[in-house]
Amino acid sequence: MTAIAIARLDLKRLAVRPFPWVLAGIAVAMMAWQFLLGLSAFLHAEPAVPGATGALGFTDSVVGPYFLNFLQLCLVIAPLITMQALAGERRAQRLALLETAGASGAGIVVGTFLARLAFLWLLLIVVASMPLVLGGATQLDWGQFAAGLMATALCTGALTAIGIAASAFAPEPALAAAAALLIGEGLSLIDAGVRLAGGGDGWLGYLALHTHLAPALRGLVRSQDLVYFLVVTALALALAMRRVATERERG
Repeated sequence: MTAIAIARLDLKRLAVRPFPWVLAGIAVAMMAWQFLLGLSAFLHAEPAVPGATGALGFTDSVVGPYFLNFLQLCLVIAPLITMQALAGERRAQRLALLETAGASGAGIVVGTFLARLAFLWLLLIVVASMPLVLGGATQLDWGQFAAGLMATALCTGALTAIGIAASAFAPEPALAAAAALLIGEGLSLIDAGVRLAGGGDGWLGYLALHTHLAPALRGLVRSQDLVYFLVVTALALALAMRRVATERERG
């Protein structure tokens, strides 16, 4: 049983469960409200700010904070959508069935990761379509929008991988969600501590999510930021694979 087959099976399970749909509906409603608030603030401030009618004004004032709000929401959504990925399957004795069907530990981890990531990326596409509706009327900076969207997608992937790793190690789904939430919030809050300390160029600043998100939201795509998100994703998945392999060896 391949990782793609497991991902398809997992997506079908997500599609028939009410919880992901309720979660997605709440997320879209919250992001729509945040977008309207940001747009309203921009329109009220526009007459008083010289040059605010350009593309940079709308993209920086509305789209950048909008993507940041989505990632703040993903800090909660990703743990909730991944908590059942391995911990729930283990409790329901379905991991043993997948292994009996010929699925490897790596295939199980990658398959569940792809299914959850597909769900969150579909949610991101819906959320990103809101600024696109005004693209023709606001002179949207397409390059900056694409850079911000790519960074948001990569960060979402990293948060999903962290959730999968937490689900692999936690005995219960609730503990997996709590662990993933704490790790994600920790990476998010490091930036505030670094700024309060007056630094940002050390290794602690490099670990902060905002350090690698801010340049992309300004339209600057840096290789070190791409490497950061890919390394976090790969490291989390590798830990999850190791955990599943260890459990398989122990029987």
